[in-house]
Amino acid sequence: VHLIPVNPVREDGLNPKSRKRIMPDLLTEPPAIDPIYEAHVYCNIPSIAERSMEGHAPHYFKLVSVQVLIRHGDRYPLYAIPKTKRPDIDCMLVPSRKPSHPQLEAFIKHMSKGSAAQMDGSLSSLPHFPSHSLCEMGELTQTGVVQHLRNGQLLREIYINKHKLLPGDWTAKQLHLETTGKSRTLQSALALLYTFLPDFDWKKINMRHQWSTIFCSGSCDCPMRNHYLEEEQRRQYSLRVKNNDLEKIYVDMAKIVGIPTRQLRASNPIDSLLCYFCHNVSFPCTKTGCIGMDHFKVIKRHQLEDERERQEKKLYFLYALLATHPLLNQTANRLQRIAEGKKEEVFVLYSAHDVTLSPVLSALGITEARFPRFAARLVFELWQDGKRPKEHFIRILYNGADVTFQTSFCKDHYKRSSKPMCPLEKFVNFVKRDMFLIFNSTSYYDACRRRAL
Repeated sequence: VHLIPVNPVREDGLNPKSRKRIMPDLLTEPPAIDPIYEAHVYCNIPSIAERSMEGHAPHYFKLVSVQVLIRHGDRYPLYAIPKTKRPDIDCMLVPSRKPSHPQLEAFIKHMSKGSAAQMDGSLSSLPHFPSHSLCEMGELTQTGVVQHLRNGQLLREIYINKHKLLPGDWTAKQLHLETTGKSRTLQSALALLYTFLPDFDWKKINMRHQWSTIFCSGSCDCPMRNHYLEEEQRRQYSLRVKNNDLEKIYVDMAKIVGIPTRQLRASNPIDSLLCYFCHNVSFPCTKTGCIGMDHFKVIKRHQLEDERERQEKKLYFLYALLATHPLLNQTANRLQRIAEGKKEEVFVLYSAHDVTLSPVLSALGITEARFPRFAARLVFELWQDGKRPKEHFIRILYNGADVTFQTSFCKDHYKRSSKPMCPLEKFVNFVKRDMFLIFNSTSYYDACRRRAL
């Protein structure tokens, strides 16, 4: 037996010198809420090849449109924990550094030639890829770029190589590309697009700017939506105040950092701590002590409990219906046009945020879905029945899993149907009519001005 000396390990499992954590391999899903497991899922570190259900249909079905809604990839925190050193993460793209991607180097070269692209408004002034040796607040990291290079590659293999969704000589009119005005969403969209349509012609790229994080475009005036959001925020506050463990952790962390507890809470420490965690960087220390895994677990556990209660209480659901109707209505209208034979906008990419995806999942009734991880993707597929060409069906997939029959409008259809998808009219009826039933209304305008039953 060869005994190899190692540095002593403290009770919290950290090496006292390097204090680096080793990411365990996640093979089986734990039965109860495990904040560490859930944090790993949220990080979405690119490792093994992903299994996905996109593009699966009976052989006589033809794929005619794909609409993709993504969350941007891994990013630097939006908030700093006061009086601590910011996490030391490099946002330069270095193909030899992990995590990497075989097309990362080619991506960097292609992005530097992008002056011919049509970029709406303020998008034209944003960089096409991250490039700071110390990340700026909210900046996409190399991990975030790689996550979306992988997403684009996976979607290409299925939708282009297998289903021939776009011809080799595709035109700008066949794409609809839209992003919020943040560099992380624009760069995520370009990373996905690069592996989806490698070495694309920049002249065919027309990136539209969406000023609203809920993509409500010209239909954003909705007083009741704001009312339900305020009620939901009150519910969140009430749950937090009741959590004694959480309060103790905040008090303890505030002492370590040397600021009032209220100021620490306002700095949204989970956002910053998740960055340390996802990048395997030790949590910050001061002369008074170190923020540790115990602090992180309690805050993350509370976050998961908050998500669970949010699903049970209907306030967020009511907010979600009103927040997402404009985007879902745009999607339904486009799918209807394509079903009628229009050949434009057959591939759609919306590059957005967690606050975009989360209400869409809730509004569709997909309550079992996890909170959107970094580089999450929600896909709407439109299929034509080859035996009855006038009949069209949709499939909805979240991070590669088929969630079509978890939706409120297609749950019952599943029991009666032999086909693994949902009739398009069920989705259209839901968006045009059924979304408003709970408000005792028949239109979005009316529902925005009337309380729910």
